[in-house]
Amino acid sequence: MERRKTKKIMVGKVGVGGDSQVSIQSMLNTKNGDFEAAKKQTEALVNAGCDIVRLAVTDDASVEVVRTLKQTVDVPLVADIQFDYRLALKAVDAGIDKIRINPGNIGNDDKVRAVVEKASEKNIPIRIGVNTGSISQNIIDRYGGRSARGLVEEAMRHVKILEENSFKDIIISLKASSVPMMIESYRMIADMVDYPLHLGVTEAGTAYSGTVKSAVGIGALLSEGVGDTIRVSLTADPVEEITAAKEILSALELRRFGATMVSCPTCARCTVDLISIANEVSERLKTLNREIKVAVMGCVVNGPGEARDADIGITGAKGEGLVFRGGEIIRRVPESEIVDTLFEEIAKI
Repeated sequence: MERRKTKKIMVGKVGVGGDSQVSIQSMLNTKNGDFEAAKKQTEALVNAGCDIVRLAVTDDASVEVVRTLKQTVDVPLVADIQFDYRLALKAVDAGIDKIRINPGNIGNDDKVRAVVEKASEKNIPIRIGVNTGSISQNIIDRYGGRSARGLVEEAMRHVKILEENSFKDIIISLKASSVPMMIESYRMIADMVDYPLHLGVTEAGTAYSGTVKSAVGIGALLSEGVGDTIRVSLTADPVEEITAAKEILSALELRRFGATMVSCPTCARCTVDLISIANEVSERLKTLNREIKVAVMGCVVNGPGEARDADIGITGAKGEGLVFRGGEIIRRVPESEIVDTLFEEIAKI
């Protein structure tokens, strides 16, 4: 698919927009000021595949965590600032790689300008983060409630402030818990500016429902070429956000993350415990850092035939297991040995 052409903004060592791949973000949920917890969670996120890590900066203790983390971890850090613009200034001095401000609650335009000037001095980009809860009342009144048009107008108002101060290292997010509103707002602003867009469905929910809503909203836009960096917001361990984001990007073939597994939904033709087999294969593939496609199928109808394009696969057949490559059966083994045999054959590829 053809991606929307945007400016390229550098967040530390990670490019966002332009010719950069779609990057994955998440946010720490550790107690502010607890450096060891922040370090441990940051490392877990990076190990899971996170490209950019954001943390709430709410006080001076949080600023010190930023300062120390920058000396410890090798991943771009983003300071999430709400209400107090002075914390943004301190975060820049502490070495932060990007500032995220919610213009609706950061204060008057002079305070926003102070952040802009400080960021400009240090070549730090700013993400204008607007959500349905931060739309100005006059805009809400104008459109008769919270709306996609209101999100866009609020964002553009603050884009103008930054541009009037000769600042153009801007990334924009327009988040709503309503998936249709979120999609509409991003489509609108994509036609108005060439700044990179940070996609996300805010307040998406718990791991299952939040992943579904995020996949629909983020996936719909990415499929149209809109979106340069994403965060799947879940009420869950932040590492689960990375897993979900990777699945979204993999499904759209925008990025590859090691092995890919395909499996069939099972039916009356299946004669093996395919669900358990598929879960075991999926878990073991997580540690396989190779870009191969593995098929786990339930019967010979869906096996070597439909999964012919897989690099390797297994299928059930009357209580035994078949291993196939290129649509050709290469081994027959008891069902209990099928997973181990699969990984023996993967090692040979």
